[in-house]
Amino acid sequence: MCAINGFNFKDERLVRGMNAVTRHRGPDGTGVFLGDGVSLGHNRLAIIDTSDAAAQPMKSCDGNFTIVFNGEIYNFKELKRELADRYSFRTWSDTEVILAAYREWGASCVGRMNGIFAFAIWDAREKSLFLARDPAGVKPLYYFWNGKTFIFSSEIKAILSHGIPRILDREAFNHYLRVLYVPEPLTMFAGIRKLPPESFATLRGVDLTIESYRKSERKADIAGTKRAAARLVKDAVCGAVRRQLVSDKPLGVYLSGGIDSSIVLHAMAREQANIDTFSVGFDLPEESQREKFNADFNLARRTAAHYCTRHHEVFLSPSEVPALFEDAVRQMDEPISNPTALSMLKLARFAKQKVDVVLGGDGGDELFGGYERYRLSIIAHYWQKLPKIVRNVAARNSLRLKKLNTPADISRYALFMFQKDAVLKRVIRDDVLDEHITGSFFEEKYFSEADSRPFEERLMEADRRSWLPDFSLMLTDKMTMSAGLEARVPFLDNEVVALAERIPFQYKTRLWGTKIILKEAFRRDIPEYLFGQPKRGWFSPAAKWLRDDTVYRMAENILSSGYYAETAPLFKSAAAREMLARHRASEEYNLVMLWALLTFQIWARGYNIRI
Repeated sequence: MCAINGFNFKDERLVRGMNAVTRHRGPDGTGVFLGDGVSLGHNRLAIIDTSDAAAQPMKSCDGNFTIVFNGEIYNFKELKRELADRYSFRTWSDTEVILAAYREWGASCVGRMNGIFAFAIWDAREKSLFLARDPAGVKPLYYFWNGKTFIFSSEIKAILSHGIPRILDREAFNHYLRVLYVPEPLTMFAGIRKLPPESFATLRGVDLTIESYRKSERKADIAGTKRAAARLVKDAVCGAVRRQLVSDKPLGVYLSGGIDSSIVLHAMAREQANIDTFSVGFDLPEESQREKFNADFNLARRTAAHYCTRHHEVFLSPSEVPALFEDAVRQMDEPISNPTALSMLKLARFAKQKVDVVLGGDGGDELFGGYERYRLSIIAHYWQKLPKIVRNVAARNSLRLKKLNTPADISRYALFMFQKDAVLKRVIRDDVLDEHITGSFFEEKYFSEADSRPFEERLMEADRRSWLPDFSLMLTDKMTMSAGLEARVPFLDNEVVALAERIPFQYKTRLWGTKIILKEAFRRDIPEYLFGQPKRGWFSPAAKWLRDDTVYRMAENILSSGYYAETAPLFKSAAAREMLARHRASEEYNLVMLWALLTFQIWARGYNIRI
């Protein structure tokens, strides 16, 4: 993994400045390329072919193409064999294979790559710049374009080094308040955008085009029994892990205690011994709280012992929260409201002392139906088959039953994913909040009336195309790469994704369970005690942290009108502080809204945002 930087004019000082800002992503080397109408920069985290010959920016064998690349191409050896008689390779790197593939196939080369990537290629003859991002959106790629100046980078903070105005994007801010992240192509900075996953961009002079290479045709569901499908899933996941073990640097596994990361560990243990595993726990004063919030941590310890790994554990205490909070938000580039960012950041810094690459279980829930909201939507589907009069009578004194009447459209998505109007209106000023903009945004992208698929399938796709890349994967990338640690995601391997898309939905989620086919695939392999556990995900005691004296004082200051004058017109400061006080007194549970406000405020002041 690395950092890539560049722009459409020649300026060595500026591109080296961008490299300096993103040096944490690539501590093993830095380089620049200057051409007629382009500047490219690169920070290197050397994982495959660590020799100087594989340093970047890298030129093609004919000298015409120059690339900067962040990521890994897992099928690069196969592509290299296919291209060997048409290209004179000089390195063992996957970077050079991308150059050869682009030279041979042009933009269509991205459809042949199985990996996680963001890269830019300069064509000296055509005076054009080509950029691409991987299908799942594992690797970030940001850009600024005003019709004349084009700037791109792995991180927004490098783009800002050009003096780009730091103005809040009001639409993005409204989305953030609703879903706790900013969906692509927006960012929280007006004028700066994300290149969407599974897309490429071409800049020729003053013409910028962005195209998706997403395959729109839907393949037929796989035939055969559930058991046969489970065998296919097992083979695909194990094959993906095997491909992703290619590295010239030490690898490990993030072990959360859940099924997905345990499957990754199992598949890795089939290929090699002496595996390093890493888990984070929470240091809390009350024994009962330690047991509750370290449930997955303790499961991970047990699973590590089962596989005889070298297990490494680190604990996070409330006293560390203020400093880690500031650090995590600075690394995010734009606010992503998730308290687990703090434990992810500490774990990444800890793991980097032992390994340079970690494999994790990201994507398993989105591909194989692991979230409870999928099951609840199925329950709503069957509930709504009852006569309306029966449902209305039954729901008269039950809010839960009343929610089951929510239509299978954007309303149900909002029920599952959006922060509620009543909560937002308590702390956000009326002239700031747009009640309809986020619903319209997601409805247009994922829930159009022309899409006749069952709602649950569309819900799962929306999670995979929005929540996963812009919230979950983005957070993983920023926290790991801040420590110069590469994170790989076997469940998002092209072959696993392609197979998951063809598995019938009823093999994923039913009334009585979630992630059915994945559990069936590995039921005889991973320890039995992992099945039947409640889903906790990345779990943190943030609600408890806000009741700790030190953290509470920090939060009280951040929510005050004097913390950052520029954002004061957006909030009802007194109401926010009251919300915090009532949370501390255990009169209300306000963690989600409070953490979103705190994250935004730290970000806005840290980046000197103007509204």
